[in-house]
Amino acid sequence: MDEEISIIDKRTRNERIKSFFIENRKKIIFGISTIILFIIVFYSYQTYREGFKEQLSDKYNRAVIDYESGEKSLTSSLLVEVIEDKDSTYSPLALYFILDNNLIDDPNEINDLFDLVINKVDLEKEIKNLIIYKKALYNADNVGENQLLEILNPLVNSQSVWKSHALYLLAEYFYSKNEKEKSKEFFKQILNTEKANKDLVKEARKRLPPAFREQ
Repeated sequence: MDEEISIIDKRTRNERIKSFFIENRKKIIFGISTIILFIIVFYSYQTYREGFKEQLSDKYNRAVIDYESGEKSLTSSLLVEVIEDKDSTYSPLALYFILDNNLIDDPNEINDLFDLVINKVDLEKEIKNLIIYKKALYNADNVGENQLLEILNPLVNSQSVWKSHALYLLAEYFYSKNEKEKSKEFFKQILNTEKANKDLVKEARKRLPPAFREQ
C-alpha cells in the first residue's frame, strides 16, 4: 500500500513538473536564451577589448619608434589617434609623451586633448586627478588667476593625494605675481591637509613666517 502511494506521489510530482514546463515554456526558453546571449555578448566584448587593446599598443609603440627615427609629425598624429580612442591606459600615455617631447605647439589643441582625457576616458580617480594637476602645470605660466583656480578646484576641494601639489602650485603662482598674502594662505593650507606630500610640507614651512611654521 505504501509503495503504491509512493508511486502515485512520484507520478503526481512528475506530472506537475511536466505541466509547469508546458505552461511556462516560453518564459523558460526566453530566460535560457537571454543567459546564452549574455554569455556570448560578454565573451565577444572581452575578445573585442583584447584585440582593441593590442591594436592600441601597436599604434603607441609605432609612434614611439617613429619619434626615435625623427618622424615627429607622424608621431604626434598617431598619438592623437590613440588619445581619441579613449583608452584608460594608452590615452594618458600618449598625452604624456606629447607633453614630455613638445610634439604639439598649439596650447588650445593641447588643452582639448587634456579635456578629452579628463572628461571622456574612464580613468581611476587618482590618475584623473594627476592629469588635472598636469593640465594646471601646463597652463600655469599663461593663464589668469581665475582660470588656474578653475582647473585646480576639483583637487583643492577634495581629499586627493594630489591636493597638496595643487595648493603648492597655487602658492607659487601667487608668489610669482607678488601677491604674498594669497601665497601665504595656500602654504598654510598645505600644513593642514591630510595626506599632504611630506616634501611639500617641509617646503611650505620654510616659506611661511615663523609664527605659522608650527601649525
